[in-house]
Amino acid sequence: MQTTIRALLGAALVVTAFGVAVAKLPPTPPLTDEQKAAKAAKDKTDADLAKAQLTKAEDRTATHYIAEQKAKGITVTPQLPTGQPTPSDGGKSLPAQPEKASNAHSPPQK
Repeated sequence: MQTTIRALLGAALVVTAFGVAVAKLPPTPPLTDEQKAAKAAKDKTDADLAKAQLTKAEDRTATHYIAEQKAKGITVTPQLPTGQPTPSDGGKSLPAQPEKASNAHSPPQK
């Protein structure tokens, strides 16, 4: 019982000390135009790097999956998602056209 109370008092002391330390920190100064531009450039670079890493991981996973299926004797033909350019059309593709509202649902057939 005393161990539990001591643990709770210790935790409360740590939380209180952390709260006081954080409360005393000064607010961050506003960014200048140069700092904003540097931050935007860094964010863009980070986003491009993350996208490249994701693409590389997806390609590696797809290659591994296709190799496993080939070893089992199953032929896998990967399909590109809609809207992605395909090599056969020279890298150009049209966006998918949404259905018209009038053709969205067919009437029941009699």
